[in-house]
Amino acid sequence: MITSFFFQLNKINSGASRPSHIEPQITKKLGVLGAGMMGQGIAYVSALAGIEVILKDTSLEAAEKGKAYSSALLDKGIARGRVTEEKKAQVLALIKPTADDQDLQGCDLIIEAVFENMALKNKITSATESYLCDGGIWGSNTSTLPITQLAQASRNPENFIGVHFFSPVDKMPLVEIICGEKTSDLALAKAFDYARQIKKTPIVVNDSLGFFTSRTFGTYFDEGARLVVEGAHPIKIDNLGKAIGMPVGPLTVHDEVSQELSRKAMETWRDMGVADTWGEQNALREIIDFLTVQNGRGGRHHKGGYFDYSDSGKTIWPGLLEKYYNSDVAISDQDIKDRLLFRQVIETLKCLETGVLRSVADGNIGSIMGIGAPVWTGGFLQFINSYGLEKFQARCAELAQHFGERFSCPAIVETKLKAGETFI
Repeated sequence: MITSFFFQLNKINSGASRPSHIEPQITKKLGVLGAGMMGQGIAYVSALAGIEVILKDTSLEAAEKGKAYSSALLDKGIARGRVTEEKKAQVLALIKPTADDQDLQGCDLIIEAVFENMALKNKITSATESYLCDGGIWGSNTSTLPITQLAQASRNPENFIGVHFFSPVDKMPLVEIICGEKTSDLALAKAFDYARQIKKTPIVVNDSLGFFTSRTFGTYFDEGARLVVEGAHPIKIDNLGKAIGMPVGPLTVHDEVSQELSRKAMETWRDMGVADTWGEQNALREIIDFLTVQNGRGGRHHKGGYFDYSDSGKTIWPGLLEKYYNSDVAISDQDIKDRLLFRQVIETLKCLETGVLRSVADGNIGSIMGIGAPVWTGGFLQFINSYGLEKFQARCAELAQHFGERFSCPAIVETKLKAGETFI
């Protein structure tokens, strides 16, 4: 934990991943496209940092609703004695809600925060990119779509970069910056400096479907879905996820993220021809179809998912037990815990091995601040150091033998062993 939270975090925040030859890039006027959950959060943290924000949506009403989110957060701060009425007025004065593209004129940074749909994002880029000032940077708050492909809609792909926030934006400390094939050092410096300007910790990764955080996080609820399909009790799966130190269980977190969002993402990947890029997802696909298509259960905010929700709390949906639970299935608690943890660690290793992750520090800090990796691990890569590389390799082999090739240990571990190195 000291390695990650002191040495590596300081290394990241001091600019180790930032091009050193680029002068400081201060964001003065920010355009935020989409005033939904992500857009309104981005507007709030930016205005709080003193940045002028143009919050644009398809209607003025929707944009004003997005601004109201900032007002509500500031009112909470006032009630707790942390914010003054004067500060509230200053912050709100910096946010201009609008439905007019012309108001984006002169922005030095625009961040698009609309639905995960390639065609929609490309349409918006083409329609509003021209309002950037000379040398302005375009950022996409996508969580899964490749930046290189999104940048094809841009007239200046060198000024196009991924700026991935986490929800809720006002609370989550991380920003994942994604460089496409043509992203320039200037664009990277701009995104990095903006993240520091709004008091976030930036990690920098290379382009990939799902990048690092979404790709790795997806293995957590994918393994949870596999365990459900295999007949394990859903409550046990969720509790053992928390037992390894994850903030919530894999089924609960999928309900929060929403199975409906997963369904749409999978449709987008299928249309792009990149479905199952990182391994088959048959069990997850089956679960999503069963919940969303067959039973209209798209997640907590869509009439429930794995769980039913009420004012008194949540209970497992009986239909899930009827469909999948098999009391004769015996999977040890340790195997379930290791499956939920090792899937994420292995995916992190693959990201490092293939250059998606640029550094071990980014992997550790990104996994803790963006994914919710158990704090005691110091991050998914630091976990391997503590567990022991040889022991980790042997446990991967056991899991692969019993549960499938997805647990095969990446070759980078053997390379480190032969070199007498650890992940630092």
